[in-house]
Order: sequence, then structure tokens, then C-alpha cells
Amino acid sequence: MTEQPDPYALATDAASALTKRLGVPAVDAAIVLGSGWATAAADLGETLAEIPLTDLPGFAAPVVAGHGGTVRALRTPADRIVLCFTGRTHLYEGRGAHAVVHGVRTAAAAGARRLVVTNGCGGLNPAWGPGTPVLIRDHINLTGATPLVGPRFVDLTQAYSPQLRDLARSVDPGLDEGVYVQFHGPAYETPAEVRMAGILGGSLVGMSTALETIAAREAGMDVLGISLVTNAAAGLGGETLNHAEVIEAGARAVPRLRTLLSGLLEVL
Repeated sequence: MTEQPDPYALATDAASALTKRLGVPAVDAAIVLGSGWATAAADLGETLAEIPLTDLPGFAAPVVAGHGGTVRALRTPADRIVLCFTGRTHLYEGRGAHAVVHGVRTAAAAGARRLVVTNGCGGLNPAWGPGTPVLIRDHINLTGATPLVGPRFVDLTQAYSPQLRDLARSVDPGLDEGVYVQFHGPAYETPAEVRMAGILGGSLVGMSTALETIAAREAGMDVLGISLVTNAAAGLGGETLNHAEVIEAGARAVPRLRTLLSGLLEVL
């Protein structure tokens, strides 16, 4: 059996390669772009460099349409360095939880203390039409997986920072909050699973984010989670689900998402 590399050492190696390529000693924050978010993040801030993820140890090219394969380093108006991951690895790709959170751990090892993690998701609240961004207040992890191995007891009481949510609302006062439920994927949730999520207290359903947040909190990062509602969850909208509508909803929401991300870069 081939011995698996230590995921923390691999993240440290990737962070070292990253900061060397960027020519900076450390970074301050990171953003992970989910489905539907890439266009809104184009041309944000002063780009210092854009590096293919596959140039860094431990990364593989994203396989989902709408996800880029680079990490972009931006300089904010406050002269902070923010990493922008244009794609992510999902648990359903079969590479394991450590691969899913490798970008987050790399950012933390490079010095990032704040993480903005985004996604495209199904919404259970009928008031949230396609193209509505929603702050994540809490999550429910239904994947059966965790990036933590051994006695790593991480407090998730405030997994998503109240202070960062307030900061986001200072940029966009109309932002609502919800509880995100992560399923394994890649199949969309059934109507019965959506009803279960609602009974458990969920209001957003998707296939990412929770594992990354767990790893970020383990590393001591403050997390801001933002979901883009791209469709009514299964059984609520009377329509079949497909990934194309995720991309379309993101395209329609670009002006609001761009304003939100630009404002966050000014205050992170």
C-alpha cells in the first residue's frame, strides 16, 4: 500500500511554492469561488500574479464546468494580499477530504487569517429567487466525511464569523442568512432529502463548503460563507435540475456579486 503524504506538510510545501512565485512573504486572506461566481470575480483589484493550480504541490485541475484552474493573488485597497481560488475540488471526485480542503490549508499555511468561501446552491426559502446571495450562518455536514483525522477537536460553535457577516452586510445590507446543508453529490438532492434538510433546520443545499470551513476553523481562520441561490431545491420549483442553470443564475447575478466582492476586498 502506498503511503499517503501528510496533508499538512503538503499544504506547507504548496504555500512555500505559492509565496515564492508571488514574491511575497505571506498573504492575508483567501476567497474560494464556487459555481456561478467566477465571472463576478474577474478583474477584481490589482492582480499581482495568476498561477495554475497544477503548478503547486498537491493540486489537481478542477473538473466541474464553471470552475477555473488558477489561484490569483490580488492586492486590496488596504494593501493586503488576497488569494482568489477560481476553482475547487469536490468530495464526489473521489480524491478524499484532504484534497477538498487542500486549498484552504495552503492559504492558511501562507498566512491567511480570513477565508471567504462561496458556492452555488439550491434554496428552500421561496423568497430567495435564482441569483440571490445568502450569508451562511451555520452548516449541517451530511457527507459522512471530515478533513480531521485523530483527536483534533475543533470548536464549530461559530464556524461562520458573526463579525464577518456584519462586515458583509455593511457592503450589502439586503443580505439574508441561512443554514447550509452539504450533501456528498454529484447527484442532486431528491425532494425527500430536501424535505429532510428543511426539517433539520437547513435552508440551503449543495455539495461543497462545509468541509472547507471545518479545515479553516482548525487552522484558526475566520470564515465568511456566501451561497448563491441558483435554483429552488428539488421538489420546490417543479422543474428538473441541471448545472447549466447554476451558471446562468450566476451570470444574471454578476452586478450584485461583483459589488459585494469588490466591497469585501476593501474591508477584509
